[in-house]
Amino acid sequence: MKQISRFSHFGELSDKDYFRIALSVDCVIFGFEDGELKVLVIKCNIKEYKGLWSLLGDLVRPDEDLDSASYRILKERTGLDDVYLEQVQTFGQVGRHPAGRVITTAYFSLVNIKDHQLKLSDNELHWHPVNEIAEMAFDHMEILKGCLERLREKVIDHPVVFNLLPKKFSLRELQSLYEAILNIKLDRRNFRKKFFMMDWLVDLEELEEDVPHRPGKLYKFNQAKFGRKTKKIS
Repeated sequence: MKQISRFSHFGELSDKDYFRIALSVDCVIFGFEDGELKVLVIKCNIKEYKGLWSLLGDLVRPDEDLDSASYRILKERTGLDDVYLEQVQTFGQVGRHPAGRVITTAYFSLVNIKDHQLKLSDNELHWHPVNEIAEMAFDHMEILKGCLERLREKVIDHPVVFNLLPKKFSLRELQSLYEAILNIKLDRRNFRKKFFMMDWLVDLEELEEDVPHRPGKLYKFNQAKFGRKTKKIS
């Protein structure tokens, strides 16, 4: 291999200096529950960030690529391997990790909280309302904001939100989800008109049960129109 050498005001750098950089992935795992958009977080055990919440992440192993590493983390933490997952951005600021030079690639994932029993045990791992997080370990607050912004852009024209809902849902639940993601109040009539025009829904001709309000119609996502595209990395 051709010798690599660089010069800076710190002196000459060798091959070993350039290969002494770790790669990691961090997963922003979103869920929706009780009318709130939530994210899966864990208590950081590194002394520099003791007591702060952090995202779920890990170093990329020598024998795996980035996508494989992100799916491994999801599988280990949630027990799920068939969820929506999208690569968002790479973060490489110098000094972002106290252990050394670590460059991380962020993914966001969408998980249906109601239909899946997740493995929530280690280091106070839990679903936390996104709007109640003001500070995180490392640069995870920046990563969370970046992934949330990508999600907000995505939901306007792509049917990814259905990964956060149960198989059967009401228009009330659907609108509540969009309002939680976009952090705005939506007009009920315009919202429903838009969705019926997009043909994203299938009327199940069923009504909600055991609800404190007037039962609404139940719908499901029009999977036949999109195939399985909403489940894959894009």
